Amino acid sequence: MMVTSVSNKKGLPEGLWTKCKKCEQIIFQKDFEENFMVCPKCGYYLRLSSKERIAYLTDKGSFKELNSDLKPVDVIGFPGYNVKKDSYKTKDAIRTGEAKMGGYPVAIGVMDFEYMGGSMGSVVGEKIVRLIEKAIEKKMPVIIVAASGGARMQEGIISLMQMAKTSAALAKLSKKRLPFISVLTDPTTGGVAASFAMLGDVIIAEPNALIGFAGPRVIEQTIRQQLPKGFQLSEFLLKHGMVDMVVERKHLKDTIIKIIKFFVFKTK
Repeated sequence: MMVTSVSNKKGLPEGLWTKCKKCEQIIFQKDFEENFMVCPKCGYYLRLSSKERIAYLTDKGSFKELNSDLKPVDVIGFPGYNVKKDSYKTKDAIRTGEAKMGGYPVAIGVMDFEYMGGSMGSVVGEKIVRLIEKAIEKKMPVIIVAASGGARMQEGIISLMQMAKTSAALAKLSKKRLPFISVLTDPTTGGVAASFAMLGDVIIAEPNALIGFAGPRVIEQTIRQQLPKGFQLSEFLLKHGMVDMVVERKHLKDTIIKIIKFFVFKTK
């Protein structure tokens, strides 16, 4: 978290003011919320929970969650995994469901970085595949918002298998001529970036999001060369053709709706 509550003075309600740790300005919390949780002073993008992101993107009251009962299992007996995974309020690192955007029905999945760094384990992969199958059944576009450190090491090879599993499901979606819109947020890395996140028919990124497979430090140590400034940020990837557009959060919903309209008219 890059922002903290500063409403500790006697008589002031908690959470009234917020301090941005990037520019260190004290900002009225309501101003943050009205600006889609982007600092109005310096433009820093606060990471959103899946619940917050869905509220911003979908038509009010239209979201119906799917497969909310699925929970991760300690399949390889990784030490401490059961305690770790059960310590979070949410059940796993993605929330999926049906919703409407601008009146158009969509299948939407939103990853939650707060749950084990948004890591992709068996449940994340299964939820994505079931979401895609639902989209094929109902002939809906798929939107997935990625925020992840990659595959979940606590599930070993099972987590790595989700890369192929989700990619294969998207191949089926493509054969049905249904669009997949991939939204990349900070960060989108590792096995998620190396699988479904970069397979979108249209790939959108939020400003200044870290996107890539391995981190810059690991790459520099491997190739023994200094990387260009801004390497792996959204704007760098846009310039080099890895993403289709960089869109500010406040314009994200309208942009996705325009893309959906284009595909709907083209596929009829």
